Amino acid sequence: CPASGAIVGSNPCSEYMFLDDTACNLASMNLLAFRDPKTKKFDIAGYEHAVRLWTVVLEISVAMAQFPSKEIAERSYEYRTLGLGYANIGGLLMSSGIGYDSDAARAIGGALTAIMTGISYATSAEMAKELGPFPGFKKNREHMLRVIRNHRRAAHGETTGYEKLATPPVRLDHVTLADHEQFFAGLAQHSKRAWDKALALGEEHGFRNAQAT
Repeated sequence: CPASGAIVGSNPCSEYMFLDDTACNLASMNLLAFRDPKTKKFDIAGYEHAVRLWTVVLEISVAMAQFPSKEIAERSYEYRTLGLGYANIGGLLMSSGIGYDSDAARAIGGALTAIMTGISYATSAEMAKELGPFPGFKKNREHMLRVIRNHRRAAHGETTGYEKLATPPVRLDHVTLADHEQFFAGLAQHSKRAWDKALALGEEHGFRNAQAT
């Protein structure tokens, strides 16, 4: 949202980069809960359902939260920033026999993050259809859609076409993901589909939340 100001710092934990005097309501999903202990396969459908559900829950929580200052409360209502995340990726990888510091782990982590964020923004756009986008969206529309387009390109593994970036992003490693279809089938396809949907719905309806994850 550069039309609303510059980013000059992070929150105290440094996982949240946005405008001053804003807050993101947080929730974390346990990734290991989506791994079937018998088949060892990751339940992508269940994961996506949980992402949609918790995006709605966090959106509702914006109106229920208490904020430490009037300025933070006002900006939280104006931008409706959310902080959906996941936990226990180390447990998921190690129980699947995948080394934490490996190309496979980075590819799987990238895909799980892409699915989570893409689905969350798509859900945010669906809520915008019913409730309207966040108040600060209109003046930041083209900036936000540019960011969404760049994420979509990265999810598709594209090497060119990124808009107004000084440093190319780390794109999704589709080749490595293809080697781990036994337990993580469909991660690449679901990543691409999530961002296709996020962009299409965002272009049509805008987004309810300036940040989703």
